[in-house]
Amino acid sequence: MRFCTLFFFWILIFDLSAQSLYFPPTVGDTWETVTPEELSWCTDSIQPLYDFLEAEETKAFIVLKDGKMVMEKYFGGFTQNSPWYWASAGKSLTAFLVGLAQQQGSLSIEDQTSMYLGQGWTSCDSLAENQRTIRHQLTMTTGFDDANFDCLEPSCLNCIAEAGERWAYHNSPYTLLDSVLFYSTGLDATNFVKEHLKDQTGITGAYIKTGNNHVFYSRPRKMARFGLLMLNHGQWDQTPVMTDTNYYHDMIHSSQDLNPSYGYLWWLNGQAKYMLPQSQIVFSGPIMPNAPEDMYAALGKNGQLLNVVPSENLVVVRMGQSTGQFLVETQLNDKIWEYLNAIRCQPTAIKSSHFDKDIRLSPNPTHDKITIRSESHSAPADVKIFNAQGQPVFAKAYNLLNNSELDVSFLPKGIYFVEIYTSGSYGLQKLVRY
Repeated sequence: MRFCTLFFFWILIFDLSAQSLYFPPTVGDTWETVTPEELSWCTDSIQPLYDFLEAEETKAFIVLKDGKMVMEKYFGGFTQNSPWYWASAGKSLTAFLVGLAQQQGSLSIEDQTSMYLGQGWTSCDSLAENQRTIRHQLTMTTGFDDANFDCLEPSCLNCIAEAGERWAYHNSPYTLLDSVLFYSTGLDATNFVKEHLKDQTGITGAYIKTGNNHVFYSRPRKMARFGLLMLNHGQWDQTPVMTDTNYYHDMIHSSQDLNPSYGYLWWLNGQAKYMLPQSQIVFSGPIMPNAPEDMYAALGKNGQLLNVVPSENLVVVRMGQSTGQFLVETQLNDKIWEYLNAIRCQPTAIKSSHFDKDIRLSPNPTHDKITIRSESHSAPADVKIFNAQGQPVFAKAYNLLNNSELDVSFLPKGIYFVEIYTSGSYGLQKLVRY
């Protein structure tokens, strides 16, 4: 009897949570709003955020609270009906589609990828190839050489580690999930969205082939709908969409120990360490210190951002271009949360080790020399340079105030990370040597 009481208690809690969320109609532009004033937010801090977003070449910005639209801003002639690309934020949508395919019995993420792509889809020997599963594709642990970042040819997919033993952000095995989806369900990703999400949730869009990549395009509110669907545990109002609760849970929780800040193609905040694309360095602390700890995010190039915060029933969407240089704009995302914390009248978190936009390396990329500048870090500083594998390759004392040049011509061409330590402060920035 006690077990039954507890079971129905938790069912009631879930139902009440779902009922507290607003869901817009699946057809049309109707979307209820709530004002920042009604939420007792600090409205004087809104315009500084909009100024920052505009300076960062933002096209669209949306904040949902309890499903209702509290902020919706467009820039530079962009409107709610303008389509835009998700870039790698579309990976998170693909993860959802793979979960639906497993739910309907078309595949299991424990299946060997070769079941759907056939033998010889890699250049590995047959034993190693058959060790690669859909789960490894979802978690970025295929163990392939990620130097050929987008190439889908077998000759580019070289095994340099055991499956599950190396985390590396790699487009190629991710993109091949589209083929896995097609051969397992008979539908390409665009038609899979149309069949399983359009009528149920109002989410529409298309995966468009761009080079070797398949990039999802939609209107900004469609991304917000997807965030709301995720916020409600994969259900749209009272309509079941993702009923595989184990997959939903695993998708937005640490999928492996190598990079605990990564689920199934979702980025996770609040973890003890994280890794970033094009690097084997393991950084300590949460990936976005200013964001709520339970936030999970879909992140794409040029600052395509979808943030979901279950503890506060928040969804944040940002689309546009970016002045940054990273495949996933964690720094931009974290800066947005600095502004959102002020708007929500909450103190900004104390930053731990992460990329510091105040540190400027110029020129960057560089061929031979750089100058390091910083307004917030005092001189003198200890400068260390690490290669993409996290190995130190250079160390020197440096005066940040005299704008002296630092010779890096001895470094092989590639991606590096520059650490700067001063008294009481720490900063990190990416460097490209060509």
